[in-house]
Amino acid sequence: MNQLPFWPLPAESDLLRLLEDDVGFGDLTTRALGIGHMPGRISFSARAPMRLCGVEEAAGMLALLGAEIGFSAASGMDAEGGELILSVTGPASVLHAGWKMAQLVMEFASGVASEAADIVAAARAVAPNIAVMVTRKSVPFARTLSLKAALAGGAEIHRLGLHDSVLIFPEHMAFFEDGLAGAVMAARRVAPERAVMVEVTDEAGALAASMAGADVIQLEKFTPEAAAALARTLPKRSDGRPFIGAAGGVTAKNAAAYAAAGVDTLVTSSPFMAKPRDIKVVLEKA
Repeated sequence: MNQLPFWPLPAESDLLRLLEDDVGFGDLTTRALGIGHMPGRISFSARAPMRLCGVEEAAGMLALLGAEIGFSAASGMDAEGGELILSVTGPASVLHAGWKMAQLVMEFASGVASEAADIVAAARAVAPNIAVMVTRKSVPFARTLSLKAALAGGAEIHRLGLHDSVLIFPEHMAFFEDGLAGAVMAARRVAPERAVMVEVTDEAGALAASMAGADVIQLEKFTPEAAAALARTLPKRSDGRPFIGAAGGVTAKNAAAYAAAGVDTLVTSSPFMAKPRDIKVVLEKA
C-alpha cells in the first residue's frame, strides 16, 4: 500500500471542467422523469483487486454537486474484489450528474496505478532497490491524474515535462554540430544543477555517452540481454555514474528481466496505456 497524503487535492476548477464534459446543460433524462428531488445513495466498489487512484477527484466532483460523502478510500490503497471505495448520498439529480464521471476517473486512474504497481512488484522481486519511473507520455490532457496514479502504484516520475530535466535524444544531435561531448558540456553550462541524461539506441552510443560524461544513459529498446551485457562492461566513474536506465517497451511482463539485467532504473510509459479497472456502481433510492 502506498497512500498519497502529500499529493495536492484536485483544484475545484479542474473538477468543474470534468463535470462540464458530461453534464453540459443538464441531465435531460432525470429532468424529464421528474425524479431529481428524490433522495438517493450511490456506492462504488471494486469488481476485482486493484490499486486505487482518483478517489479524491471522484468524491470532490460529487461534493461540488451537493452530495454528502459517507465513506472515501484513499489513493494508493489496495482494494479487494467487492470492497467499498466510495459512498455518497444526495438528491437523485446530483447523483446522476456525477455518477459516470466519478466512475470514469477512478477506473482510468486505478488502471494506471495498478499497472504501475505490477511493474514495481515484478522488478523489485528481483532487484529490491531498483527505481521504476514513468515518462511524460501520458494521455493528452490527463497528465496530472496520470502522474498521481503512477505514484499511487509505487513508481516515481522520470520527467514532468520538457522544462524540468535535460535529456539529450539522437534527434537533438541532428541539429547540434559540436558532438556529444560538446552537447553534454553545453547542457551543464546552462543547467549545472541538473543531471544530464543521454538516450542511446546501441552499444556504441552508450560508450560514446559514457565518454562524453553523461550522468544517466537511457537505453532505448535494448533487449534485457543487451542491457545486461552493457551493464557488465560499461565503465563507471568514482561517483557511480553513469547510471543506466532501460526504456522503451518496459512492462509488467518483462520488468523482472530488465531488473535482473543490472540496470539502475526502469523507465516506462506502459501504465498510462493500461486497461481501466472495473468499478461497480450501485445507485438506489434512499
